[in-house]
Amino acid sequence: MSARETSADGKSAGTGHVVVIGGGIAGLAAAHRLLERGARVTVLEASDRVGGKLLPGEVAGVRVDLGAESLLARRPEAVGLAREVGLADRLQPPATASASLWTRGALRPMPKGHVMGVPGTAAALAGVLSDEGLARIERDADLPRTEVGDDVAVGEYVAARLGREVVDRLVEPLLGGVYAGDAYRISLRSAVPQLFEAARTHTSLTEAVRAIQGRTAASPATGPVFMGIEGGIGTLPLAVAESVRARGGEIVTHTPVTGLRRTAEHRWRVTTADRALHADAVVVAVPARPAAELLRAEAPAAAAELAAVEYASMALITLAYRRSDAAALPEGSGFLVPPVDGRTIKASTFASRKWGWIDADDPDLVVLRTSVGRYGETEILGRDDTGLVDVSRHDLKEATGLAAEPVATRVTRWQDGLPQYPVGHHARVARIREHVAGLPGLAVCGAAYDGVGVPASIASAYAAVDQIHGDPRGVEQLTAHPVQSLHGGAGE
Repeated sequence: MSARETSADGKSAGTGHVVVIGGGIAGLAAAHRLLERGARVTVLEASDRVGGKLLPGEVAGVRVDLGAESLLARRPEAVGLAREVGLADRLQPPATASASLWTRGALRPMPKGHVMGVPGTAAALAGVLSDEGLARIERDADLPRTEVGDDVAVGEYVAARLGREVVDRLVEPLLGGVYAGDAYRISLRSAVPQLFEAARTHTSLTEAVRAIQGRTAASPATGPVFMGIEGGIGTLPLAVAESVRARGGEIVTHTPVTGLRRTAEHRWRVTTADRALHADAVVVAVPARPAAELLRAEAPAAAAELAAVEYASMALITLAYRRSDAAALPEGSGFLVPPVDGRTIKASTFASRKWGWIDADDPDLVVLRTSVGRYGETEILGRDDTGLVDVSRHDLKEATGLAAEPVATRVTRWQDGLPQYPVGHHARVARIREHVAGLPGLAVCGAAYDGVGVPASIASAYAAVDQIHGDPRGVEQLTAHPVQSLHGGAGE
Protein backbone atom coordinates (compact mmCIF):
# COMPACT_ATOMS: atom_id res chain seq x y z
CA MET A 1 0.00 0.00 0.00
CA SER A 2 1.41 3.40 -0.89
CA ALA A 3 1.73 5.98 1.84
CA ARG A 4 -1.16 8.37 2.20
CA GLU A 5 -0.10 12.05 2.23
CA THR A 6 -1.83 14.45 4.60
CA SER A 7 -1.18 18.13 3.93
CA ALA A 8 -1.33 21.06 6.32
CA ASP A 9 -4.19 23.53 6.31
CA GLY A 10 -2.06 26.48 7.35
CA LYS A 11 1.46 27.85 7.24
CA SER A 12 2.40 28.22 10.89
CA ALA A 13 2.31 26.10 14.01
CA GLY A 14 -0.33 28.40 15.46
CA THR A 15 -2.87 27.79 12.70
CA GLY A 16 -1.35 24.88 10.82
CA HIS A 17 -1.00 21.18 11.44
CA VAL A 18 0.95 19.92 14.45
CA VAL A 19 1.71 16.24 14.94
CA VAL A 20 2.20 15.10 18.53
CA ILE A 21 4.14 11.85 18.78
CA GLY A 22 3.09 10.04 21.96
CA GLY A 23 -0.28 9.78 23.68
CA GLY A 24 0.84 9.84 27.30
CA ILE A 25 -0.21 12.68 29.60
CA ALA A 26 2.49 14.99 28.19
CA GLY A 27 1.45 14.43 24.59
CA LEU A 28 -2.24 14.79 25.39
CA ALA A 29 -1.61 17.98 27.39
CA ALA A 30 0.37 19.39 24.45
CA ALA A 31 -2.45 18.50 22.06
CA HIS A 32 -5.02 20.13 24.35
CA ARG A 33 -3.00 23.35 24.55
CA LEU A 34 -2.30 23.38 20.80
CA LEU A 35 -6.00 23.16 20.02
CA GLU A 36 -6.59 26.14 22.30
CA ARG A 37 -4.01 28.02 20.20
CA GLY A 38 -5.84 27.26 16.97
CA ALA A 39 -3.71 24.46 15.54
CA ARG A 40 -4.96 21.37 13.77
CA VAL A 41 -3.62 18.43 15.79
CA THR A 42 -2.90 14.77 15.17
CA VAL A 43 -1.71 12.58 18.07
CA LEU A 44 0.04 9.35 17.12
CA GLU A 45 0.34 6.68 19.84
CA ALA A 46 2.21 3.41 19.30
CA SER A 47 0.28 1.34 21.86
CA ASP A 48 -3.39 0.40 22.01
CA ARG A 49 -4.35 3.09 24.50
CA VAL A 50 -3.59 6.62 25.64
CA GLY A 51 -2.33 7.61 29.08
CA GLY A 52 1.19 6.20 29.33
CA LYS A 53 2.03 5.57 32.98
CA LEU A 54 -1.44 6.68 34.10
CA LEU A 55 -3.63 3.60 33.93
CA PRO A 56 -7.06 3.03 35.47
CA GLY A 57 -8.14 -0.51 36.27
CA GLU A 58 -9.98 -2.64 38.78
CA VAL A 59 -9.42 -5.39 41.30
CA ALA A 60 -12.34 -7.41 42.72
CA GLY A 61 -14.69 -4.96 41.00
CA VAL A 62 -13.17 -1.93 42.73
CA ARG A 63 -11.74 0.92 40.64
CA VAL A 64 -8.03 1.49 41.25
CA ASP A 65 -4.98 3.08 39.69
CA LEU A 66 -2.55 0.60 38.19
CA GLY A 67 0.09 3.29 37.73
CA ALA A 68 0.72 6.57 39.51
CA GLU A 69 -2.02 7.34 42.02
CA SER A 70 -1.75 10.99 43.04
CA LEU A 71 -1.13 14.49 41.70
CA LEU A 72 1.05 17.11 43.35
CA ALA A 73 -1.53 19.84 43.98
CA ARG A 74 0.93 22.55 45.00
CA ARG A 75 1.76 22.88 41.28
CA PRO A 76 -1.09 24.22 39.11
CA GLU A 77 -0.65 22.17 35.94
CA ALA A 78 -2.21 18.78 36.75
CA VAL A 79 -5.16 19.91 38.86
CA GLY A 80 -5.70 22.79 36.43
CA LEU A 81 -5.86 20.44 33.45
CA ALA A 82 -8.22 18.13 35.36
CA ARG A 83 -10.56 21.06 35.95
CA GLU A 84 -10.35 22.16 32.31
CA VAL A 85 -11.50 18.74 31.08
CA GLY A 86 -14.45 18.48 33.44
CA LEU A 87 -13.03 16.60 36.43
CA ALA A 88 -13.25 19.39 39.01
CA ASP A 89 -15.99 17.70 41.03
CA ARG A 90 -14.02 14.43 41.14
CA LEU A 91 -10.78 15.86 42.58
CA GLN A 92 -10.26 14.53 46.10
CA PRO A 93 -7.47 14.95 48.65
CA PRO A 94 -6.21 11.84 50.44
CA ALA A 95 -8.44 10.80 53.32
CA THR A 96 -5.27 10.28 55.37
CA ALA A 97 -1.62 11.11 54.73
CA SER A 98 -0.09 9.64 57.89
CA ALA A 99 2.47 7.26 56.40
CA SER A 100 5.06 5.16 58.24
CA LEU A 101 8.55 3.80 57.71
CA TRP A 102 9.14 0.07 58.07
CA THR A 103 12.66 0.13 59.40
CA ARG A 104 14.79 -1.40 62.12
CA GLY A 105 12.17 -4.10 62.63
CA ALA A 106 9.09 -1.94 63.22
CA LEU A 107 6.62 0.43 61.60
CA ARG A 108 7.61 3.92 62.75
CA PRO A 109 5.70 7.17 62.12
CA MET A 110 7.03 9.11 59.15
CA PRO A 111 9.05 12.02 60.57
CA LYS A 112 8.02 15.60 59.95
CA GLY A 113 10.29 18.62 59.69
CA HIS A 114 12.42 17.48 56.75
CA VAL A 115 12.93 18.29 53.07
CA MET A 116 12.85 15.03 51.08
CA GLY A 117 14.23 13.25 54.15
CA VAL A 118 16.86 15.86 55.04
CA PRO A 119 16.12 17.19 58.56
CA GLY A 120 16.47 20.69 59.93
CA THR A 121 17.37 19.28 63.34
CA ALA A 122 18.43 15.89 64.67
CA ALA A 123 15.29 15.78 66.84
CA ALA A 124 13.15 15.61 63.69
CA LEU A 125 14.37 12.05 63.07
CA ALA A 126 14.16 10.77 66.65
CA GLY A 127 12.62 7.30 66.66
CA VAL A 128 13.81 6.51 63.14
CA LEU A 129 17.58 6.83 63.48
CA SER A 130 19.84 5.24 66.07
CA ASP A 131 21.40 7.38 68.80
CA GLU A 132 24.64 7.31 66.81
CA GLY A 133 22.84 8.49 63.70
CA LEU A 134 21.19 11.37 65.59
CA ALA A 135 24.53 12.39 67.10
CA ARG A 136 26.13 12.41 63.64
CA ILE A 137 23.53 14.96 62.44
CA GLU A 138 24.58 17.32 65.23
CA ARG A 139 28.11 17.48 63.79
CA ASP A 140 26.83 19.22 60.66
CA ALA A 141 27.00 22.67 62.30
CA ASP A 142 30.71 22.24 63.01
CA LEU A 143 31.77 20.98 59.57
CA PRO A 144 33.36 23.30 57.00
CA ARG A 145 31.29 24.25 53.98
CA THR A 146 30.80 21.51 51.37
CA GLU A 147 30.87 22.92 47.85
CA VAL A 148 28.15 21.43 45.65
CA GLY A 149 29.56 22.88 42.42
CA ASP A 150 27.43 22.53 39.33
CA ASP A 151 25.72 19.40 40.72
CA VAL A 152 26.24 16.60 43.23
CA ALA A 153 24.52 13.33 44.13
CA VAL A 154 21.89 13.70 46.85
CA GLY A 155 23.18 10.74 48.85
CA GLU A 156 26.82 11.71 48.56
CA TYR A 157 26.23 15.26 49.74
CA VAL A 158 23.78 14.46 52.55
CA ALA A 159 25.93 11.58 53.85
CA ALA A 160 28.99 13.84 53.96
CA ARG A 161 27.09 16.41 56.00
CA LEU A 162 24.77 14.31 58.17
CA GLY A 163 25.95 10.69 57.91
CA ARG A 164 24.84 7.72 55.85
CA GLU A 165 22.07 6.72 58.24
CA VAL A 166 19.97 9.75 57.26
CA VAL A 167 20.35 8.78 53.60
CA ASP A 168 19.80 5.07 54.06
CA ARG A 169 16.83 5.27 56.44
CA LEU A 170 14.89 8.26 55.08
CA VAL A 171 16.24 10.02 51.98
CA GLU A 172 16.63 6.75 50.06
CA PRO A 173 13.06 5.45 50.50
CA LEU A 174 11.55 8.86 49.73
CA LEU A 175 13.62 9.39 46.59
CA GLY A 176 13.21 5.74 45.67
CA GLY A 177 9.46 6.16 45.78
CA VAL A 178 9.69 8.94 43.19
CA TYR A 179 12.44 7.67 40.89
CA ALA A 180 12.87 3.96 41.78
CA GLY A 181 16.52 5.03 41.82
CA ASP A 182 19.65 5.13 43.95
CA ALA A 183 20.05 8.21 46.17
CA TYR A 184 23.82 8.00 45.78
CA ARG A 185 23.42 8.55 42.00
CA ILE A 186 20.44 10.93 41.85
CA SER A 187 21.12 14.59 41.08
CA LEU A 188 20.54 17.04 43.92
CA ARG A 189 20.07 19.86 41.41
CA SER A 190 17.41 18.05 39.37
CA ALA A 191 15.63 16.01 42.06
CA VAL A 192 15.64 18.43 45.02
CA PRO A 193 16.29 21.82 43.38
CA GLN A 194 15.24 23.93 46.35
CA LEU A 195 17.74 22.10 48.57
CA PHE A 196 20.46 22.48 45.93
CA GLU A 197 19.94 26.25 45.83
CA ALA A 198 19.90 26.51 49.63
CA ALA A 199 23.06 24.39 49.90
CA ARG A 200 24.90 26.88 47.67
CA THR A 201 24.25 29.74 50.07
CA HIS A 202 24.53 28.11 53.52
CA THR A 203 27.50 26.55 55.27
CA SER A 204 25.43 24.03 57.23
CA LEU A 205 22.95 21.66 55.56
CA THR A 206 20.58 21.70 58.53
CA GLU A 207 20.71 25.48 58.44
CA ALA A 208 19.78 25.37 54.75
CA VAL A 209 16.79 23.13 55.54
CA ARG A 210 15.66 25.44 58.31
CA ALA A 211 15.88 28.39 55.91
CA ILE A 212 13.60 26.55 53.46
CA GLN A 213 11.21 25.72 56.27
CA GLY A 214 11.26 29.34 57.43
CA ARG A 215 10.31 30.63 53.99
CA THR A 216 7.51 28.07 53.81
CA ALA A 217 6.19 29.08 57.23
CA ALA A 218 6.28 32.77 56.24
CA SER A 219 4.16 32.10 53.15
CA PRO A 220 2.18 28.95 53.95
CA ALA A 221 0.51 27.23 51.03
CA THR A 222 -3.21 26.59 51.29
CA GLY A 223 -5.02 23.44 50.32
CA PRO A 224 -3.81 19.85 50.18
CA VAL A 225 -0.34 18.93 48.97
CA PHE A 226 -1.67 16.04 46.87
CA MET A 227 -4.89 15.26 45.06
CA GLY A 228 -6.47 12.15 43.65
CA ILE A 229 -9.35 11.78 41.23
CA GLU A 230 -12.43 9.69 41.93
CA GLY A 231 -11.97 6.60 39.79
CA GLY A 232 -8.19 7.06 39.72
CA ILE A 233 -5.87 9.59 38.13
CA GLY A 234 -5.70 7.13 35.25
CA THR A 235 -9.00 8.72 34.22
CA LEU A 236 -7.27 12.06 33.61
CA PRO A 237 -5.70 11.18 30.24
CA LEU A 238 -8.99 9.64 29.13
CA ALA A 239 -10.80 12.89 29.88
CA VAL A 240 -8.09 14.94 28.15
CA ALA A 241 -8.30 12.67 25.09
CA GLU A 242 -12.09 13.08 25.01
CA SER A 243 -11.66 16.85 25.14
CA VAL A 244 -9.04 16.77 22.38
CA ARG A 245 -11.39 14.80 20.12
CA ALA A 246 -14.32 17.06 20.95
CA ARG A 247 -12.27 20.05 19.80
CA GLY A 248 -11.47 18.40 16.50
CA GLY A 249 -8.14 16.79 17.32
CA GLU A 250 -7.31 13.37 15.88
CA ILE A 251 -5.89 10.65 18.12
CA VAL A 252 -4.65 7.50 16.42
CA THR A 253 -3.51 4.48 18.47
CA HIS A 254 -1.70 1.35 17.26
CA THR A 255 0.45 3.71 15.18
CA PRO A 256 4.21 3.70 15.89
CA VAL A 257 6.09 6.50 14.15
CA THR A 258 8.93 5.10 12.03
CA GLY A 259 10.43 8.26 10.63
CA LEU A 260 10.74 12.01 11.23
CA ARG A 261 12.38 14.18 8.57
CA ARG A 262 12.63 17.84 7.72
CA THR A 263 11.33 18.66 4.23
CA ALA A 264 12.56 21.09 1.60
CA GLU A 265 9.65 23.38 2.48
CA HIS A 266 10.96 23.66 6.06
CA ARG A 267 8.13 21.54 7.33
CA TRP A 268 8.08 18.02 8.76
CA ARG A 269 7.26 14.61 7.33
CA VAL A 270 6.12 12.07 9.92
CA THR A 271 6.04 8.48 8.68
CA THR A 272 4.15 5.48 10.06
CA ALA A 273 3.75 2.00 8.63
CA ASP A 274 0.97 3.02 6.25
CA ARG A 275 0.76 6.76 6.38
CA ALA A 276 2.85 9.91 5.93
CA LEU A 277 1.76 13.19 7.48
CA HIS A 278 3.08 16.63 6.55
CA ALA A 279 3.14 19.01 9.51
CA ASP A 280 4.16 22.56 10.28
CA ALA A 281 5.46 21.45 13.68
CA VAL A 282 6.08 18.29 15.68
CA VAL A 283 6.04 17.69 19.44
CA VAL A 284 7.98 14.57 20.45
CA ALA A 285 6.34 13.34 23.67
CA VAL A 286 7.73 9.82 24.01
CA PRO A 287 10.36 8.43 26.42
CA ALA A 288 14.03 9.16 25.84
CA ARG A 289 14.98 6.03 23.90
CA PRO A 290 12.25 6.16 21.25
CA ALA A 291 12.77 9.93 21.08
CA ALA A 292 16.44 9.27 20.30
CA GLU A 293 15.48 6.98 17.43
CA LEU A 294 13.11 9.57 15.98
CA LEU A 295 15.64 12.41 16.19
CA ARG A 296 18.66 10.48 14.98
CA ALA A 297 18.41 11.70 11.36
CA GLU A 298 17.69 15.39 11.95
CA ALA A 299 19.16 16.04 15.41
CA PRO A 300 21.92 13.44 15.93
CA ALA A 301 23.53 15.29 18.85
CA ALA A 302 20.21 15.47 20.73
CA ALA A 303 19.58 11.81 19.88
CA ALA A 304 22.94 10.79 21.37
CA GLU A 305 22.12 12.60 24.61
CA LEU A 306 18.65 11.05 24.79
CA ALA A 307 20.01 7.56 24.13
CA ALA A 308 22.16 7.89 27.26
CA VAL A 309 19.17 8.46 29.57
CA GLU A 310 18.67 5.39 31.75
CA TYR A 311 15.40 4.03 33.12
CA ALA A 312 14.31 1.92 36.09
CA SER A 313 11.66 -0.80 35.87
CA MET A 314 9.17 -1.65 38.59
CA ALA A 315 5.99 -3.56 39.32
CA LEU A 316 2.86 -2.71 41.30
CA ILE A 317 1.00 -5.50 43.06
CA THR A 318 -2.62 -4.69 43.94
CA LEU A 319 -4.35 -6.91 46.51
CA ALA A 320 -7.96 -6.96 47.73
CA TYR A 321 -8.88 -8.46 51.13
CA ARG A 322 -12.12 -8.99 52.95
CA ARG A 323 -12.38 -6.19 55.49
CA SER A 324 -12.98 -8.70 58.28
CA ASP A 325 -9.65 -10.37 57.41
CA ALA A 326 -7.75 -7.06 57.49
CA ALA A 327 -9.06 -5.75 60.81
CA ALA A 328 -5.58 -5.67 62.35
CA LEU A 329 -4.11 -3.49 59.60
CA PRO A 330 -2.35 -0.48 61.16
CA GLU A 331 -3.76 3.02 60.79
CA GLY A 332 -2.46 5.38 58.16
CA SER A 333 -1.97 5.52 54.40
CA GLY A 334 0.82 2.94 54.20
CA PHE A 335 4.57 2.70 54.63
CA LEU A 336 7.91 3.08 52.88
CA VAL A 337 10.76 0.60 53.16
CA PRO A 338 14.46 1.64 53.18
CA PRO A 339 16.53 -0.68 50.95
CA VAL A 340 19.10 -0.98 53.73
CA ASP A 341 16.62 -3.11 55.70
CA GLY A 342 16.86 -5.87 53.09
CA ARG A 343 13.14 -6.26 52.33
CA THR A 344 11.80 -6.99 48.87
CA ILE A 345 8.92 -4.52 48.63
CA LYS A 346 9.87 -0.86 48.71
CA ALA A 347 6.47 0.50 49.77
CA SER A 348 2.86 -0.33 50.45
CA THR A 349 -0.20 1.88 50.11
CA PHE A 350 -3.35 1.15 52.10
CA ALA A 351 -5.41 2.38 49.15
CA SER A 352 -8.83 1.98 50.79
CA ARG A 353 -7.62 4.15 53.68
CA LYS A 354 -5.91 6.73 51.48
CA TRP A 355 -8.67 7.31 48.93
CA GLY A 356 -12.28 7.65 50.03
CA TRP A 357 -13.69 6.65 46.65
CA ILE A 358 -11.94 3.25 46.80
CA ASP A 359 -13.42 2.60 50.23
CA ALA A 360 -16.86 3.70 49.00
CA ASP A 361 -16.72 1.42 45.94
CA ASP A 362 -16.91 -1.65 48.21
CA PRO A 363 -16.92 -1.08 51.99
CA ASP A 364 -16.54 -4.83 52.55
CA LEU A 365 -13.12 -4.88 50.89
CA VAL A 366 -9.72 -3.43 51.77
CA VAL A 367 -7.43 -2.71 48.83
CA LEU A 368 -3.66 -2.53 49.32
CA ARG A 369 -0.84 -2.23 46.89
CA THR A 370 2.88 -2.81 47.08
CA SER A 371 5.71 -1.81 44.76
CA VAL A 372 8.90 -3.68 43.90
CA GLY A 373 11.87 -2.86 41.72
CA ARG A 374 14.59 -0.22 41.82
CA TYR A 375 17.27 0.93 39.39
CA GLY A 376 19.64 -1.94 38.63
CA GLU A 377 17.40 -4.64 40.12
CA THR A 378 16.60 -7.44 37.71
CA GLU A 379 16.12 -10.60 39.78
CA ILE A 380 12.89 -9.60 41.51
CA LEU A 381 11.24 -8.37 38.30
CA GLY A 382 12.11 -11.66 36.63
CA ARG A 383 9.66 -13.50 38.89
CA ASP A 384 6.24 -14.39 37.58
CA ASP A 385 3.09 -12.72 38.87
CA THR A 386 2.46 -15.41 41.47
CA GLY A 387 5.97 -14.93 42.82
CA LEU A 388 5.50 -11.17 43.13
CA VAL A 389 2.19 -11.66 44.94
CA ASP A 390 3.82 -14.18 47.30
CA VAL A 391 6.73 -11.91 48.20
CA SER A 392 4.35 -8.99 48.72
CA ARG A 393 2.18 -11.04 51.05
CA HIS A 394 5.26 -12.22 52.94
CA ASP A 395 6.50 -8.69 53.54
CA LEU A 396 3.03 -7.39 54.40
CA LYS A 397 2.69 -10.10 57.02
CA GLU A 398 6.11 -9.26 58.48
CA ALA A 399 5.30 -5.54 58.58
CA THR A 400 1.65 -5.53 59.64
CA GLY A 401 0.67 -9.04 60.70
CA LEU A 402 -1.73 -9.36 57.75
CA ALA A 403 -1.77 -13.10 57.02
CA ALA A 404 -5.12 -13.58 55.27
CA GLU A 405 -5.55 -14.82 51.72
CA PRO A 406 -6.49 -11.99 49.34
CA VAL A 407 -9.71 -12.40 47.39
CA ALA A 408 -8.13 -10.93 44.25
CA THR A 409 -4.71 -9.74 43.07
CA ARG A 410 -3.34 -7.90 40.07
CA VAL A 411 0.27 -7.36 38.98
CA THR A 412 1.16 -4.43 36.72
CA ARG A 413 4.68 -4.25 35.31
CA TRP A 414 6.23 -0.99 34.19
CA GLN A 415 9.26 -1.88 32.08
CA ASP A 416 11.56 1.15 31.86
CA GLY A 417 8.89 3.08 33.69
CA LEU A 418 10.90 5.82 35.39
CA PRO A 419 13.71 7.92 33.87
CA GLN A 420 16.77 8.34 36.06
CA TYR A 421 18.15 11.78 36.95
CA PRO A 422 21.85 11.22 37.71
CA VAL A 423 24.37 13.95 38.47
CA GLY A 424 24.57 16.24 35.45
CA HIS A 425 21.03 15.55 34.27
CA HIS A 426 20.21 19.27 34.09
CA ALA A 427 23.18 19.87 31.80
CA ARG A 428 22.12 16.99 29.53
CA VAL A 429 18.59 18.42 29.27
CA ALA A 430 20.02 21.84 28.40
CA ARG A 431 22.15 20.30 25.65
CA ILE A 432 19.20 18.34 24.24
CA ARG A 433 17.06 21.45 24.07
CA GLU A 434 19.87 23.51 22.57
CA HIS A 435 20.21 20.98 19.76
CA VAL A 436 16.45 20.77 19.24
CA ALA A 437 16.08 24.55 19.22
CA GLY A 438 18.11 24.68 16.03
CA LEU A 439 15.23 22.99 14.20
CA PRO A 440 12.21 25.31 13.91
CA GLY A 441 8.89 23.67 14.55
CA LEU A 442 10.29 20.90 16.77
CA ALA A 443 9.98 20.48 20.54
CA VAL A 444 10.33 17.67 23.08
CA CYS A 445 8.51 17.05 26.35
CA GLY A 446 7.79 14.39 28.96
CA ALA A 447 9.11 12.87 32.16
CA ALA A 448 12.70 12.55 30.93
CA TYR A 449 13.42 16.28 31.20
CA ASP A 450 12.21 18.45 34.06
CA GLY A 451 10.62 16.13 36.64
CA VAL A 452 8.95 12.73 36.67
CA GLY A 453 5.64 13.74 38.25
CA VAL A 454 2.42 14.47 36.39
CA PRO A 455 2.59 18.27 36.88
CA ALA A 456 6.18 18.32 35.59
CA SER A 457 5.23 16.35 32.48
CA ILE A 458 2.34 18.70 31.77
CA ALA A 459 4.52 21.76 32.40
CA SER A 460 7.05 20.48 29.88
CA ALA A 461 4.23 19.95 27.37
CA TYR A 462 3.02 23.52 27.76
CA ALA A 463 6.58 24.82 27.41
CA ALA A 464 7.00 22.75 24.23
CA VAL A 465 3.86 24.33 22.77
CA ASP A 466 5.18 27.79 23.61
CA GLN A 467 8.49 26.92 21.97
CA ILE A 468 6.98 25.96 18.63
CA HIS A 469 5.08 29.26 18.76
CA GLY A 470 8.39 31.07 19.07
CA ASP A 471 8.37 31.67 22.85
CA PRO A 472 11.34 29.90 24.52
CA ARG A 473 10.80 31.31 28.01
CA GLY A 474 8.91 28.32 29.39
CA VAL A 475 11.56 25.87 28.21
CA GLU A 476 14.33 28.10 29.57
CA GLN A 477 12.59 28.39 32.93
CA LEU A 478 12.06 24.62 33.25
CA THR A 479 15.61 23.83 32.19
CA ALA A 480 17.01 26.23 34.78
CA HIS A 481 14.50 25.30 37.50
CA PRO A 482 13.17 21.72 37.18
CA VAL A 483 9.97 20.76 38.97
CA GLN A 484 10.61 18.92 42.22
CA SER A 485 8.63 15.68 42.35
CA LEU A 486 7.50 14.92 45.89
CA HIS A 487 6.53 11.59 47.36
CA GLY A 488 2.84 11.13 47.99
CA GLY A 489 3.27 9.24 51.27
CA ALA A 490 3.67 5.59 50.37
CA GLY A 491 3.60 3.33 47.40
CA GLU A 492 3.84 5.87 44.59
